[in-house]
Amino acid sequence: MTSWWDRNRYADKRPFLEKRALITDRIRQFFKAEGFVEVETPVLQVSPGNEIHLHAPTTELTAGDGTRFRRYLRTSPEFALKKLLAAGEDRIFELARVFRDRERGDLHLPEFTMLEWYRAGSPYTAVMADTCAVAASAADAAGTKVFAFRGRTADPFAEAERLTVAEAFSRYAGIELLATIEGSQGNRDALAQVARRAVRVADDDDWSDIFSKVLTEHVEPKLGQGRMTLLHEYPAPESALARLAGNDPRVSERFELYACGVELANGFGELTDAVEQRRRFEMAMDEKQRRYGERYPLDEDFLAAVGAMPAASGVAMGFDRLVMLAAGAIRIDQVVWMPPSAEA
Repeated sequence: MTSWWDRNRYADKRPFLEKRALITDRIRQFFKAEGFVEVETPVLQVSPGNEIHLHAPTTELTAGDGTRFRRYLRTSPEFALKKLLAAGEDRIFELARVFRDRERGDLHLPEFTMLEWYRAGSPYTAVMADTCAVAASAADAAGTKVFAFRGRTADPFAEAERLTVAEAFSRYAGIELLATIEGSQGNRDALAQVARRAVRVADDDDWSDIFSKVLTEHVEPKLGQGRMTLLHEYPAPESALARLAGNDPRVSERFELYACGVELANGFGELTDAVEQRRRFEMAMDEKQRRYGERYPLDEDFLAAVGAMPAASGVAMGFDRLVMLAAGAIRIDQVVWMPPSAEA
């Protein structure tokens, strides 16, 4: 096989890269017009994030006195950006290089670009609207009328469908999801009983495992067809860093944007309760230890910042995936300037 820099091979992807540059410029124009400040935050972090299924590359640094200490390549700029919110910034965005170990495929890279932004003092419906506007801006910059991927299409300029997770589970899997949640906790046995007709349930699957199987196999493929879909009101057990909804503790202020069955963005009405955030992180790391035999440290500065930051909403978007759809590519490799290190 020829090297990726072979001129003939590289020429095949050059049109996609030209569109990537146009989209990057347009996105920056969008945020400037909205009064955002572009920031740059460190790649090396005390903690890369505290999600169960995300894995981060690690490195060791040496201080001037010879002391060695571990640092992680971030899976998201979220911790750093929220510290800036605590410092007084109110509208910020970053085109951040992030890292995910154990991930590679047509839609996944071990190193990729994440577009992440935050609005202080705004409800999460505001960043939901931003997310749709950013997708439409990317399509317009690339001269694309319709997103297309694996036989599915979505009009990025049409009003997005808004669908709660509970509605989606009922419509596409015949499961009344909220009936399996008590308070803010998932009832594993209740979900297993109704989900067995839709997915294979293993004896050691917990509530979240079963939820993820149904979402992946029955719900996600149906989303973002014809127009984009905003999937919102994620169940409380899947709230991550989002606050719970004020009118129903069974759901949270979390949403995701889909186009052509592809997840493009994940956003929150941000949790500002440091005690609750610590509890969620500790539970997640206990589960990570059980499953993978590893755990990541908690970033104590981040937890302090959570308690000091204002009410805010934010969202992370997979920029390379957005470019892929807007440019008409069929693999994420086609829209990045170079392949991951050591890949041809």
